[in-house]
Amino acid sequence: MSEPKTWTPAKPTWSSPGRRPRIALVGSGDQQRVLNEAERIAPLIKQHADIRFSDFEGTQDLATAETDLIIVLGGDGSILHAAHRMAERQLPVLSVNLGKLGFLSALSPVEFMEWFPRVCAGECRILDYLMFSCEVLRDDTPIHSQIGLNETAILGGAPFSILDVDLFVDSDWATTFSGDGLIISTPIGSTAHSLSAGGPLLRQDLNAFVISAISPHTLTVRPVVDSSDRVYELVVARPNEATSVVVDGRMVCRLLPNDRIRVQRADARFQMIEIPEKNYYRTLRERLDWGGRISKLQT
Repeated sequence: MSEPKTWTPAKPTWSSPGRRPRIALVGSGDQQRVLNEAERIAPLIKQHADIRFSDFEGTQDLATAETDLIIVLGGDGSILHAAHRMAERQLPVLSVNLGKLGFLSALSPVEFMEWFPRVCAGECRILDYLMFSCEVLRDDTPIHSQIGLNETAILGGAPFSILDVDLFVDSDWATTFSGDGLIISTPIGSTAHSLSAGGPLLRQDLNAFVISAISPHTLTVRPVVDSSDRVYELVVARPNEATSVVVDGRMVCRLLPNDRIRVQRADARFQMIEIPEKNYYRTLRERLDWGGRISKLQT
């Protein structure tokens, strides 16, 4: 087993004097609020950066875009979509929260107007986060491959009988989970589907995976946190008719008996602009109402 890699924050490439960052604006074009916000902030962006293109239809190839920074308008789903489109060539992301929760989204529209000039001046850091590759093998032949940021999930599907999922870690059989399915999540994804299934919160810059059973049939089953340097394989010997592999909320494929799903750390790292006044625990408090105490009952 190789030694774990360490990842350190980087200064933006455009921080040198006189350098203007090259920008791409992306978001969901079927939401009028996104289009309105893009129009509103465009004059400010043009004062401090060069807009190479705006893409609200998902037609641009972000994996080959000649830009320094991607500005994502929307919620967490828009950020996930942008990360998928960048594939193995991840560019730094600055997000403007126009969604409901916005756990990944760093800035409100008002905060963006304040902070964007400072980001262009290099008053920020670029943090990178664990991504994974999910590969589906049928008869030892890869049939699907997908890079992801949040999680890989095996979902039982109709007719909704208990599903048995075998887990192998570095080719060694670990255990068999019985329930509605199984989730392998990154730290970024620990506040998403894994959290809803009872998984723990992991600090986003950790290099680890969370394994969480969905509605386990055995009360002793608990989530497990393990190293991202390991290779995780899932096998369902008797899938239901609609048992599926889902990556970041999108179905990859239906499973046949003894298909093997391999999840491991991707070479690519998701890159997010860090604003000094924003931090992980503040986000927990604000986004998840993580108050740390019980409010007194009114009598």
